[in-house]
Amino acid sequence: MLLTVDIGNTTVAVAGFAGERLAFLRRLPSDRDLDGPGWQTALGELLAGAGSVRGSALASVVPDLTGRVADALSALTGKPVLTVDKNTPTGLPLGHYDAKNLGMDRVVDCVAALSRYAPPLAVFDMGTATTLSVVGADGMFQGGMILPGLSLSVNALSARAAQLPPITLSPPEGLIGTNTETCMRYGALYGAAGAIEGIVARLEEQLGPLTVILTGGNSAYVRPLLRVPTAWEPNLTFLGLRQLWLKQYS
Repeated sequence: MLLTVDIGNTTVAVAGFAGERLAFLRRLPSDRDLDGPGWQTALGELLAGAGSVRGSALASVVPDLTGRVADALSALTGKPVLTVDKNTPTGLPLGHYDAKNLGMDRVVDCVAALSRYAPPLAVFDMGTATTLSVVGADGMFQGGMILPGLSLSVNALSARAAQLPPITLSPPEGLIGTNTETCMRYGALYGAAGAIEGIVARLEEQLGPLTVILTGGNSAYVRPLLRVPTAWEPNLTFLGLRQLWLKQYS
């Protein structure tokens, strides 16, 4: 079993691969209050019954958790943990991009995308934030955009507007909301779809036809609403982490 770990702002997602097959995907909250032993206990419970582990690969956008989770995995498995950072040889040239604060999950997404699709590429990863990562026709990372994620957007509305309730995301039943809850939910979902369509149109004006790839936990809600062709790769980050681990240790 090869473990791949994506540490995000909301969850720590752990996917296990048996060969090329994704055997399981499990999540823990991104609890910044847990210390190293706490993470070792939490991950030990999460991985109960997972079988023998040959190694782990990890990408993180939460610096406070990176070392704690990596050390806990190493202690639990006794196997090497590849923590993908700006010094990791990913094979993706970053060109002139200032990588000082670059979330390595974006790099991992692009590595996986390039192994499956010909550039130019636009990768939208829809999690706590929605990130756009663009790879040019030359296979070089060009940069992209960072937008508020779906949940972040609706939670901000609920928190700042007295008459707007908390809502839970779910697929729309129509286009026009008929109460406050559906107005908020449809606005978030169709707003995200419209943003992606508009961004893709502008990208193609500059780069020509490109492949649009969606991933991340909220992508399933938005993909059916899009009027541009897309490839859906819900496990893209984990596939990229597996690819980088194999490149390093095989």
